[in-house]
Amino acid sequence: MSAEGFAVVITTRNRPSLLADALRSVNEQSLPPVEAVIANDWAQALELPVSSLGKMPVHVLQVDVRNPGAARNRAVAVTSAPWLAFLDDDDLWLPEHLAGLATAFARPETEVAYRDCAVIREEIGADGRRIERERRVIARDWDDGVMRKNDFVPPSATAVRRSVFERLRGFDESFACSEDWDFLLRAALSAQPLRVPGATAEIRLRPEGNASADAGPHRRASLDRLSARHGLPHLEIKTFWEVAGDLERMGGVWLP
Repeated sequence: MSAEGFAVVITTRNRPSLLADALRSVNEQSLPPVEAVIANDWAQALELPVSSLGKMPVHVLQVDVRNPGAARNRAVAVTSAPWLAFLDDDDLWLPEHLAGLATAFARPETEVAYRDCAVIREEIGADGRRIERERRVIARDWDDGVMRKNDFVPPSATAVRRSVFERLRGFDESFACSEDWDFLLRAALSAQPLRVPGATAEIRLRPEGNASADAGPHRRASLDRLSARHGLPHLEIKTFWEVAGDLERMGGVWLP
């Protein structure tokens, strides 16, 4: 195993056109990843459009666990690179995303790093084209007080050192939702996550197929469990769009 380099872990669930866009954004990185694994959390096998692959070696892992944390854990288990970067299939990276994170991991003390993000409301046109309607930016240094109420670091903006991921035993698979929030809170107990300025992750939300908008019993139960585990107040169900709005009202957008 080399001393540096990223394994990219992508989770998908029967959304091939969105996945193809995500893969293209990985292929366009100025710092190419060492490896990429797609966890296809779906019963049917995944067929990747050849146009989306480029020259990057991509391994597809069939998991069918219907749990984002469990899918990521299984994908990580088949990688070997020392740094792990996560991307959901409907999100995108700008070309300098991984290069910026690499500067953080060049510091031996960095355990978790994250980039700023643009949260985008979009629609899918009749021709399949993605149409951006509006955006907000989340650009904030790590703040324990804010994280006790609002998760402002999306998975697609986050990377972690493999040794830390293994020490924490990855994402807690007993969480149906908010497993990423739980992971960050556990990771922050040993070292403060490091922000790398620059909005290079695009968190893209649509009227349908947006997991963060789920207000069902599993989401409520996960938030209540998160509160109990970490001693948090009652947590409201919010999307990253709503979190970005809250931070703007707090004066929390700090652009580089």
